[in-house]
Amino acid sequence: MGRSRHTFGPGPNTLLCDGLPVAAVALAEDAPARAKGLLGTDAVEGALWITRCPSVHMMGMRYPIDAATLDRDGRVLAVQTLRPWLGLTWPRRGAAATLEAAAGSMRDWGITVGSVLAVAATAGGPSEL
Repeated sequence: MGRSRHTFGPGPNTLLCDGLPVAAVALAEDAPARAKGLLGTDAVEGALWITRCPSVHMMGMRYPIDAATLDRDGRVLAVQTLRPWLGLTWPRRGAAATLEAAAGSMRDWGITVGSVLAVAATAGGPSEL
């Protein structure tokens, strides 16, 4: 019998792109959640918003992902697709967070450099990210 598949997500909140809902999103706000990220998973459904994370690496990852680097206001500074084990994002001036999702998701959701992202809680309005 093969290894079981472990999918991350979907998160309990809603990702907004320029005010429009685009996907489910989970938040990694504490140090253990930020350090783990998507490690140990085989797929991601929705997205993971990693606070206080100006760059990410793909060491130990099993699948490609899209990564968007965000400033404090949620404005997208860069978007790139990262390969397993080899990919990384370089720290950028003004970077404050990283959004991770399945490869191709950022394009599908219309997320580009300059887009403004936010998180809306399931039962309420936009959060204070």
